[in-house]
Amino acid sequence: MTSSDSARSIGAATHPAASETPARVSAAAASAPRAARARAREDKDQPLFEDIRFLGRLLGDVVREQDGDAVYDVVETIRQRAVKFRREDDNAAAAQLEKLLNALSRDQTVSVVRAFSYFSHLANIAEDRHHIRRRRVHMLAESPAPAGTIAYALARLARSGASKTPTLQYFFDHALIVPVLTAHPTEVQRKSILDAQHDIAHLLAERDLPLTRTEREHNEALLRARVTSLWQTRMLRESKLTVADEIENALSYYRATFLSEIPALYADIEKAVSAHGLPARLPNFLQMGSWIGGDRDGNPNVTAATLEYAITHQAAVIFEHYLTQVHKLGAELSMSELLCGSSDALKQLADASPDESPHRADEPYRRALIGVYARLAATARHLLGATAPTTRETPGVQAHDPQPYAHPEAFIVDLQTLLDSLRAHHGASLARPRLEPLLRAAEVFGFHLASIDLRQSSDIHEAVVAELLQRAGVVPNYAQLSEADKLQVLQAELAQPRPLLSPYLEYSELTRKELAVFVAAREIRARFGTRAVRNAIISHTETVSDLVELMLLQKETGLMQARLVPLDEQLESTALAAADRDDRDDPDATEPGLMVIPLFETIPDLRQAPQIMRDLFALPGIDTLMESQGNEQEVMLGYSDSNKDGGFLTSNWELYRAELALVALFKDRGVRLRLFHGRGGTVGRGGGPTYQAILSQPPGTVDGQIRLTEQGEVIASKFGNPEIGRRNLETVVAATLEASLASDPETLDVPAAFEQLMQQLSDDAMQAYRALVYETPGFTDYFFASTPIAEIAELNIGSRPASRKFNDPAQRKIEDLRAIPWGFSWGQCRLLLPGWFGFGSAVQGYLDQAATPVERNKRLALLKKMNKTWPFFSTLLSNMDMVLAKSDLAVASRYAQLVSDKKLRKHVFGRIVAEWERTSHLLSEITGNDERLADNPLLARSIKNRFPYLDPLNHLQVELLSRHRSGVSDERVKRGIHMTINGIAAGLRNTG
Repeated sequence: MTSSDSARSIGAATHPAASETPARVSAAAASAPRAARARAREDKDQPLFEDIRFLGRLLGDVVREQDGDAVYDVVETIRQRAVKFRREDDNAAAAQLEKLLNALSRDQTVSVVRAFSYFSHLANIAEDRHHIRRRRVHMLAESPAPAGTIAYALARLARSGASKTPTLQYFFDHALIVPVLTAHPTEVQRKSILDAQHDIAHLLAERDLPLTRTEREHNEALLRARVTSLWQTRMLRESKLTVADEIENALSYYRATFLSEIPALYADIEKAVSAHGLPARLPNFLQMGSWIGGDRDGNPNVTAATLEYAITHQAAVIFEHYLTQVHKLGAELSMSELLCGSSDALKQLADASPDESPHRADEPYRRALIGVYARLAATARHLLGATAPTTRETPGVQAHDPQPYAHPEAFIVDLQTLLDSLRAHHGASLARPRLEPLLRAAEVFGFHLASIDLRQSSDIHEAVVAELLQRAGVVPNYAQLSEADKLQVLQAELAQPRPLLSPYLEYSELTRKELAVFVAAREIRARFGTRAVRNAIISHTETVSDLVELMLLQKETGLMQARLVPLDEQLESTALAAADRDDRDDPDATEPGLMVIPLFETIPDLRQAPQIMRDLFALPGIDTLMESQGNEQEVMLGYSDSNKDGGFLTSNWELYRAELALVALFKDRGVRLRLFHGRGGTVGRGGGPTYQAILSQPPGTVDGQIRLTEQGEVIASKFGNPEIGRRNLETVVAATLEASLASDPETLDVPAAFEQLMQQLSDDAMQAYRALVYETPGFTDYFFASTPIAEIAELNIGSRPASRKFNDPAQRKIEDLRAIPWGFSWGQCRLLLPGWFGFGSAVQGYLDQAATPVERNKRLALLKKMNKTWPFFSTLLSNMDMVLAKSDLAVASRYAQLVSDKKLRKHVFGRIVAEWERTSHLLSEITGNDERLADNPLLARSIKNRFPYLDPLNHLQVELLSRHRSGVSDERVKRGIHMTINGIAAGLRNTG
């Protein structure tokens, strides 16, 4: 192939119309309106196709340059055959593709895998750019605000009469919205790769600007260089990812997105709500959370040292931001006192500055900012020591020992002094570009950046408490006690002022490590403020004693000052001052310690959740504790284990029921419920579009407050690009606003017939799911053989093991496998089984109960009505529709061939295929759409365009798995497998 052919390299045939068959064209022409709409969509998406072709051409050129014409020709031929097969259902092309792939040498295989993997990454960049481009087109045209924006939410509230000033003011005064970044082992990208992709995205965005020929050529040269560096950068990690690596990876999103975009989003929201009479300054309702460095559940690598590492490195990032912004403000605010004047408070701030330069004697703002900078630097050195960011020296500033800020509020007061003076002296416009965003950043991020949650399994807490009680001579066998006896012992110890913990006794390593984490949390709160660590989450919460054990551990380590005492002694006890929910108003307020948050995960735990919380509220002294928490209590709901335990349909339904029951209980007790949603990337782990997910929550469960996890490669997808990140943050706020205030009678009053049918479907779906996964002999062997789960466990993609008993085949159980690699593995083999299995059997069973065709139609009509009027059900079907669109039985059948037991293979895969076909057919019957994603043509087209580039990766993954498992020890084979995992995950985007 000559160099002139490079215009057709790798990404050249992504335009759907380029390979349409005459038959399809005539079929489209038969439906003129439909064809016109399709053409209009294609016209709008033309820039996307051009970007993909352009990036594909650059990648092709790099492949040829780096690996030679022969490799390039192989890659391009494979691409052409894959596109022809996918676009035209050409079986001959499929046979040629298979022959080509099977004939590849090991070195060629690695090159092909890398080429198709990187194309998936580049296509993602192009799609993100196109989303931004289309949004900008609509904004320039002043089109109606789309769903998921603040403008749309406010318009909807206005139509429902809920946009009155007191209503909105109450919402923002009491709202708390917190995305929480977690480090679950699904992010397969190295930071070096993510950085390169960020640069490519920035350069691609430049091409939308009017550029001269020279500028465009320069831009292309830079893009070519970045794609080349991408090709020459090792795709895989050579060593296991550490917790420190995970912390650093997460912090890169603050530098790229959160530090700039969150203050900007606040400004946009304040501008939007000012039209409804709200004040120009809203409370800090949108904050950030993190599990990275504090999540110990199943991860022995998280210790007190990693918690300390996390908070100091977080603080280093935010201090670096503050110091940079204050330095730039000093350069910008050069106003002379002779020309504009300043407030008395500002003059006092300037007089306290160490700046004695005569050149700035009449520049009070600069002098004040030099003083602020000096105090910030001193604060960073005081809090961080060696990890404090490097600071700049200013000529004319006398050496002195500035007083560090005692807490962020003091820094905020100084910034507010600057802002007030500017506004009072005709300088408001000077504050908008930098000072106002800096002030908002200081309010949101404090000196800690993001609140770190602690998390540990309930059985670990129990073991530590049992040892403390045994060593203190209180109870020799706490773990064997009944629940009632445990609670009696725990309450007695909480009411007891003397500690169990003694410096003169020896404790096990487990106990020492666990207690050290709480001690570190106490010290961190003392240094950085209580918002730095404010929650402790209990995995596998099954009893009330699980919660009280954590309270006792806090008491023993000095975190919790409140003591649970009998009701008749409460008036005599020392009551804790009620603390403000987010510590904004009084940094010295007495705190109740970390909020103890139960995590209900499995189906049985979800069913027990309301009773556990009811029993907790009945304990003596809990009312005092709730009051000290601002009369709020958080409950976390886990989507992963409930899905692995009971299947997609049942998991969603049990979560829905648990939420409603908790709302009723908390309302009765007069305590505000805040739900923390442990969502993953995949639909099988609670994933799917965030906007629809929040709006489909049961009535009354959002109420202005929500926390939700952001995990794995979804973090990069949502927040790697600043504009995309801001849009995603806005979507969470808008959805929370709508779900809290936009009351729709049809959605609030769910008909009993809907709930009764959902319960029946849930029971039948769970039975079908468990019959396959837990009751089919040999299913575990089938799963381990037909998916790359074992190879995923070998990848250096997370600091936590994939399973508690993974390395012993005799001990392998689905129950012990972590839910994340469980879902990730099904995505790799293109079945995505956790996101749909069981639905078809449940619906088929319900329809088959009809005695006549008329009765069946009535039953089907009820399902259709549920889809049309019930957000919970329609969102469930929409997510399942997306999963089915991404699945591929033909590809999955190749993975089934990896199962050596032919009888087991035929039996299990046959059942999976039958259920997939049932589910797909019945979903079409309910929605009325024969094609998948009929209501989302952009996503449908995106998936369709990706398949030709995923097919070779899947085929090669199966081949490499077969070689690896047959004993081929060549390191290139193992590396090739891991690269296919990377590429397939990138192509599917939400696999984690």
